[in-house]
Amino acid sequence: MTGIFGKIFGGKKKGSDVTPYDVIEETLNGVLEAGNFELSFDLDEENGEYFVELYGDDEELLKSKEGQLLDAFQLFVKRVLQHQFPEDNIHVNLDSDGFREDANEALLDLADKLKGIALDKGKSVYFRALPPKDRKIVHQYLAEDGRVKSRSVGEGHFKKIKIYPIKGKGSQVEDQPNS
Repeated sequence: MTGIFGKIFGGKKKGSDVTPYDVIEETLNGVLEAGNFELSFDLDEENGEYFVELYGDDEELLKSKEGQLLDAFQLFVKRVLQHQFPEDNIHVNLDSDGFREDANEALLDLADKLKGIALDKGKSVYFRALPPKDRKIVHQYLAEDGRVKSRSVGEGHFKKIKIYPIKGKGSQVEDQPNS
């Protein structure tokens, strides 16, 4: 097998000096070419973690529909790396024009708003269904405030987040500053 599918399904050759950097670069070049995307990328490695910044005329496609195409590219690259380097735990992050940071900030803003509602009303509130990576961000943020707890509820990949006040620590306690 040759080309992109050979890289994906061919496996790492014994004694090969192919690096994760090479695999990421070749995989992304193949995907972008096969899909006729008007995109380029910069690839950096820092402390064993790989960062890819995608840019070009089709940038908006990556960010539309809550970044689903960007997520798909990232998942695809991760799977190729897992196949090529099954014994290694390689982290790769794809982004475009700060989309990930903006999306995370919006998640935290909504979590803060729902936390306030839960504390004011003394009742549980629910965050919309989210994928695991987004739930982790919300749970970590809410864990910083000792007045509320959160947990994932539901089945499958996408689950809702239940945010509820801890008994006796509602809004009657002085507001703690957010850090």
